[in-house]
Amino acid sequence: MNVKQRTIKSPVSISGTGLHTGESVTMTFNPAAEKHGYKFRRIDLPGMPIIDADVDYVTDTSRGTTLTQNGASVSTVEHVLAALVGLEIDNVLIDMNGPETPIMDGSAIKFIDAISSVGFTEQDADREYYHIPYNIHYSEPERKVEMVAMPLDDDYRFTCMVDYNSQVLGSQHASISTITEFKKEIASSRTFCFLHELEALLKHDLIKGGDLNNAIVVVDKNVDEEELAHLAKLFNRKDISVAPQGILNNIELRHQNEPARHKLLDMIGDLALVGVPLKGHIMAARPGHAANVAFAKKIKALVKKERSRKHIKVYDPNMKPVYDTVQIMEILPHRPPMLLIDKILELTKTHVVGLKAVTMNEPFFVGHFPGAPVMPGVLQIEAMAQTGGILVLNTVPDPENWLTLFLKIENARFKDKVLPGDTLIFRCDLLAPIRRGIAQMKGIGMVGEKIVVEAELMAQIVKYK
Repeated sequence: MNVKQRTIKSPVSISGTGLHTGESVTMTFNPAAEKHGYKFRRIDLPGMPIIDADVDYVTDTSRGTTLTQNGASVSTVEHVLAALVGLEIDNVLIDMNGPETPIMDGSAIKFIDAISSVGFTEQDADREYYHIPYNIHYSEPERKVEMVAMPLDDDYRFTCMVDYNSQVLGSQHASISTITEFKKEIASSRTFCFLHELEALLKHDLIKGGDLNNAIVVVDKNVDEEELAHLAKLFNRKDISVAPQGILNNIELRHQNEPARHKLLDMIGDLALVGVPLKGHIMAARPGHAANVAFAKKIKALVKKERSRKHIKVYDPNMKPVYDTVQIMEILPHRPPMLLIDKILELTKTHVVGLKAVTMNEPFFVGHFPGAPVMPGVLQIEAMAQTGGILVLNTVPDPENWLTLFLKIENARFKDKVLPGDTLIFRCDLLAPIRRGIAQMKGIGMVGEKIVVEAELMAQIVKYK
């Protein structure tokens, strides 16, 4: 049974202070269309630039996760994104009038409560999950970070372990067996830091929005009354002491393993930047924002690879052609040995598909690695361009009187060798409408289901007769 995408029923706002900037900010969650995903909009900046919640736009992970796009940034996004994933929301536009999401109580529960208050709307489109296909590993040996995503078809499961060589924290574990447990088991778990980190942050004026109500402070060193009095003064509190659990008495733990649960929360939020709901079991030891983001990039690369394969149509080289070689020569001025396409398999107003049968009889193999023949990459691009030329010349009534000339080649990539015996099939798609005889095209060359070459081409047809 297919699961439908969903958004929220109506806008809902929440206000607070950014942990690091200390700036007051109001966030408004807005309903969004199908396949919109998660996006932030900086309504306080000219043009109200939009920032996609995408791992490709992560620019900083030193004190939370920061995204930058279109000349604008938004920081500390992980708790907000974790709340959206935990509520299984697919599409939402988040307006912000400042650069950093509000820290609230240091967890995701305030976002959960605000969003839940307006309810959800089921949409027509199906939710498209990415099912982890096999074990995907990531590690940072110097930090003893280990992460793995494992196949699990029916749910999104997490297991997290933290170990900071601290007598107070020790080794902690947290887990959820289904994402629906997030709201009850994970969402209320607050961020934490060690006392020595807190002091360093204060010294460098980096937690302007911290007030000891939004973080667990782990006491990892001996402190005297003078230091505690200094902290109390900084945070405008009557007094501060060390609780029996080895933390400052600013707050009480909500869970015995709250730090581990919060690390799991962060991981869910950062992995939301893959950009697609996941099905699988994520296990992590000592995760952090930098590792989470690197792991998310690794998963996203697999998602992109799989999606590109799904959108590639595999053509039968024996299908009846639109044009054979003789008909192609009636359109193109090229002749052997520089005529590099044999058939046109498909032709519309926006795309064309051409075929080149690569044989050992090609004249370029005489001098191009004759002992290990490989089709030259420049000739693959030329064959792609000739295929695209058919598309452009299809716009004039007398193509035999026109030439197609290169104006630009960009982003050319050669992904595998093309060898004698291969059948090379090119597809060129227009990137924009043809204007004044100028065409911009994205071309790919395939051998079977594998893309072996790709490039963006710009060409112009000019009359020569």
